[in-house]
Amino acid sequence: MIGCPSCGQENPENARFCLACGEQLDAPRPAVQDERRIVSVVFVDLVGFTSRAEQLDPEDVRAILTPYHELVRKELESFGGTVEKFIGDAIMAVFGAPTAFGDDAERAVRASLAVRDSVRALDECELRLGLQLRIAVNTGEALVTLAARPALGEAMVAGDVVNTASRLQQAAPVNGVIVGTETHNATRSAIEYEPAEPVQAKGKAESVEAWVAIRPLHGAGERKHSGMLVGRERELDVLSGVWERVARERVPHLVTIFGPAGIGKTRLSQEFERVVGELGGRSVRGRSLPYRESSAYFAFSSQVKQLCGIFESDSTEVGLAKLRESVGDEQIAAHLAILLGLDSEGSVDDREELFFSVRVFIESVAKDQPIAFMFEDIHWADRGLLDLIELLAARLRDLPVMLLAQARPELLDARPAWGGGLPAYTALPLAPLSAEEAWELAVMRLGELGSKQAGRLAGTAEGNPLFIEQLAAAMSEAGSTSDSLPTTVRGIVAARLDALPPGERALMLDAAVAGKTFWRGALERMVDDRDGLSTLLGALEERDLIVRDTASIIEGQQQFSFKHMLIREVAYELLPRAGRQERHARVAEFFEASTAEMGEVTAALARHWRDAGELERALPYFIRAGEQAEAGWAKDQAAILYREALDLVPDEDERLAMLRRRVALARAAAVHIPDARQLIQER
Repeated sequence: MIGCPSCGQENPENARFCLACGEQLDAPRPAVQDERRIVSVVFVDLVGFTSRAEQLDPEDVRAILTPYHELVRKELESFGGTVEKFIGDAIMAVFGAPTAFGDDAERAVRASLAVRDSVRALDECELRLGLQLRIAVNTGEALVTLAARPALGEAMVAGDVVNTASRLQQAAPVNGVIVGTETHNATRSAIEYEPAEPVQAKGKAESVEAWVAIRPLHGAGERKHSGMLVGRERELDVLSGVWERVARERVPHLVTIFGPAGIGKTRLSQEFERVVGELGGRSVRGRSLPYRESSAYFAFSSQVKQLCGIFESDSTEVGLAKLRESVGDEQIAAHLAILLGLDSEGSVDDREELFFSVRVFIESVAKDQPIAFMFEDIHWADRGLLDLIELLAARLRDLPVMLLAQARPELLDARPAWGGGLPAYTALPLAPLSAEEAWELAVMRLGELGSKQAGRLAGTAEGNPLFIEQLAAAMSEAGSTSDSLPTTVRGIVAARLDALPPGERALMLDAAVAGKTFWRGALERMVDDRDGLSTLLGALEERDLIVRDTASIIEGQQQFSFKHMLIREVAYELLPRAGRQERHARVAEFFEASTAEMGEVTAALARHWRDAGELERALPYFIRAGEQAEAGWAKDQAAILYREALDLVPDEDERLAMLRRRVALARAAAVHIPDARQLIQER
C-alpha cells in the first residue's frame, strides 16, 4: 500500500493518484521551504469543557466535539484560513499563509466573529449543552513552512505571534473575541472594538494591549473613502465622457478600471457615482468577494436586489413578492429568483435562457432612466459572472446602460481576451499618483506632522493612495521616526507577490537580494533553470514589476531595476536568514567575477559578503571602499564605511585601533571641509 503525502489515505501499489483526495502519488515532494510572513493566528477554545469531559463517556465527548470541530473548521476555511491543529477542544488556525490575500487580519477577525455566532446557533438548535467559547486573534511575523501538511500534524508557523495568541485566548471574555495590537491596528476601520484590560501574559516582560471585537462596521471588502479625491481628473473625465454618450445616444458601454490593490479604483468609482447622480442617472453596486459568496452571480444579484427594493433582512417570501412585483413577467421572475438565491430548488436547463432573462430585466429597468451597473473586484468573480458581464456588453442594444467593472491586473491572467471584440469597450488603467498629487494627499493625511514628513512618506508609498493613508496613520501614531512598513501594507504587497506564478515569484525573491538594480548574471547564479530566465524576466516586465534598463554599468550584462521599491522590500523580508545569506553570497561572487571592484561596487561587495555571513571577506572591501571615498574627499561616506568595518572586528583584534583612528580622522575631516570651503570662497 502507498500512503498519500497529503491526506494519509492508503492506496493500492499501482495507484498514481490518491483515491481520497486526488493527489498525485508519484510526484516529488517539494523541498522544505521556509518564509518569514505576516500572519494572523486564531485560537478557539471551549470554556470549561475539560472538566465537563471528565464526567462524560468518551463516545459522548466525541459526539460533542465532532460537529463542533467541523463547524469551526468550515467557518475558518470559508474566510481563507488554514486550520493547523486540533488540541482537544482547542483549535488553531492561520491566515496569511501559505497564501496572503492582503486583508488577512480582517478575515481572521470576521471568521472569529462568525465562529462565535455559529457555535452559539449550533448549541441552541442541536447540542443544547450551553457551550461557551474564548477566541483570540493575534497578528505578527512568523516563520512559515510552506510545504507543511497540517492534516498530517505538521506544524506550519512558528514565532512569538503564536505564543501571544494563545495567551490572549486565555484572557478573552466568555463568548468574546480578543485581539492584539497589530490585529487591532490593521482592522479598526472595518471592525468595531472596545478596549480591554491589558493582558499579563505568561513569559512576557510587559503586558499585552488588547481589544474586544464587537461587530463588523461594514460588509466584507468595502472601504469607506475619507476626504476629497486627489488627482484622477483625467480618468474621471474619461468616465464622464463615456456616461454622457451612453445617456445621450443610448449606446451600452463596458469600462474596466484596472489597477493593483490600494491604487484608488473604488474611490474613483465612488466619485463617478456622484457624477451619475448629478446628471440624472442611477447606479447600483455589486461586489465579488474572495470568500463566503453565496452564489456565482453574487455581485449581480446584489444589484438586482437594490433595483427591486429587496433587503437582506427580508424573508424569502417577502423577497419573492418584491421581485415579482418589480419584474411582472412570471417566468423572468422565476429565473431571477434562482439567480438571487430565493428559490433553492429551482433550476434552468439552458444558461442562455437564464442570461436572456437577465437581459430582459435590464431592458425593463433602463428604458426610462440611464443606469450604471458597477461591478467591484471582478478579479475574484466566478467565471459565470464574467461571462454574464461580457454577454450583456455584447448583446444589449439601444439602452442607456453602462457596465463599470473594477479589477486587479490578475484578471487578465484568467481572461486575457477580456473585453475583446465588444462593440463598445474601454480599458482604463490607473497609474500611481504623480509626485505632486502624492505629496498633497500625504499632507492631508499627516495632520499635525504636515508637510515636514510628506515628501518622505509620498516617496515611500510610490503614489499608492492606500499606502499613503496607512503609512500616514503609522507615522502619526509611532512618531515621524518610524521606518517599519505597516502590517496592512506588507500584507497587500505580499498578496500581490503570492498571486504571481511560482517561477516569477521565486525570481522576484532572488532579485530582491541584489537590490533595486540587479543583473541577469547574478540571477543565473541563483536559479536552477537558466534557459527559462528570459521568459520569466519578460513576464515580470510585462506585469510592470521590473524594467530592463537601456544601459548597464557592467559590460555584457543585462541590467534590470524594480519598478516598485515596496515590492522589492517585502520580497526581501519574505526570505529567512539562511536564504538571504546564500543569495547574498551568490551576488557577491557575481560582482567579483564581473567587475573591477572599484567605486560603488566595492561597497556593494562589502555589504553582500557581510549579509552573507562572511565577515572576513567583507572587511577588506569595507576598508578599500573607505579609502576610495577618502581619496575622493567624500569624508562623511568614508567615516560610515570605516564604522561598518569596525562593527565586524571582534574585541581584542589588532585592527581595532587602526579602524578607530580612521573613523576619527574621517569624521574630523568631514567637519572641517565646510570651514575650508568657506575660507577659499572668502579669498
